[in-house]
Amino acid sequence: MNINPMPAPRLSRSRRRFIHTSIAAISGLAVTRCGGRQVGVQREATPASPTDKLFVYTWSQYTDDELIKNFTSQFKTQVVADIYESNEAMLAKLQAGGGGNYSIIYPSDYMVRRMVEAGMLHELDRSRLQGLDRLAPQFQNPAYDPENRHSIPMSWGTTGFVYNTQQLKEPPTDWEYLWKNRQQLSGRMTLIDDVREVMGATLRMLGYSYNSKDESQIKQAYEKLRELKPSIAAFDTDAWRSQILAGDLLLAMAYSTDGIKISQENPNLRYIIPASGTSLWTDTIAIPKTAPNLDAAYAWLNYNLEPTVAAEICQRQTVAIPNQVALEQLPIQLRQNTNLFPPESVLNQCERIAPLGDFDAVYDRYWTQLTSG
Repeated sequence: MNINPMPAPRLSRSRRRFIHTSIAAISGLAVTRCGGRQVGVQREATPASPTDKLFVYTWSQYTDDELIKNFTSQFKTQVVADIYESNEAMLAKLQAGGGGNYSIIYPSDYMVRRMVEAGMLHELDRSRLQGLDRLAPQFQNPAYDPENRHSIPMSWGTTGFVYNTQQLKEPPTDWEYLWKNRQQLSGRMTLIDDVREVMGATLRMLGYSYNSKDESQIKQAYEKLRELKPSIAAFDTDAWRSQILAGDLLLAMAYSTDGIKISQENPNLRYIIPASGTSLWTDTIAIPKTAPNLDAAYAWLNYNLEPTVAAEICQRQTVAIPNQVALEQLPIQLRQNTNLFPPESVLNQCERIAPLGDFDAVYDRYWTQLTSG
């Protein structure tokens, strides 16, 4: 199977938030959630001796009961997994000195680049890694982290729509669908609370790049979104899931990981990738420079690089994996899921959201005008 993620790094001010599956506390395992609702135990772990344990800071879909239980059994190392909702929350905690116990984190592509520039990530010792050659070629030298010097790709995906097939007889096929059908969708659609995703999708609809640095193009996208805003129920990255399951929403802009997962919960819901193209992202595993348990951190990286482990994560959590050997172990129906693993023709239409430096302020200005009114 060919995987062809575009090379430029992705940037957004508000990172996608995964479906928060319930993770139970098991023997030798503590799982907590940092901020907001908690998952598993009822308080954040306070370690007595961080070097005796492996503390992981991650998205909820990447570290489940089975993964940690099996790792603990094999390596005799207790794992404590704390859950975060955005790259920015993770970064802020580490910058504030609250992440000194973590030996493993899961930054997204753009955040890897940002943390490398800030000197926050451990440069990986390739002699301690096993299985990098199992990665698909497109993931072995990513632009956001050349030669994977500071990170290992964990998962990747797209951004699109989740819609109710029973209530929308004409399925959405592209971004312009929102404008053409805004009366029918009025009050029953949501867009992601992410300036670069929403502005980028609108720019793409207008024939421009997600990464445009032409302010006249940004203004055109803003004007189009202002037309649509009265019909938008909310700019939301989380709450849409319960609302669309309840039938209150007809359509939601969503990340593929969320969209595919929720379509499995309800067969009337379907995830689609807009025909004109969309954004493409990668999540990684990395070791912060302050990691207190390097031995366990490298064991975790190598464990996740094992094809059987990666294939099991893909099957349990329905996330796209970059491990080429693991892909070949997947059931054929999963390998042929074109929302999970889009074909080259679709990926060639996609674009990673790139850093824009000072020009980010232009996007932020128009976004504030759009969302604050």
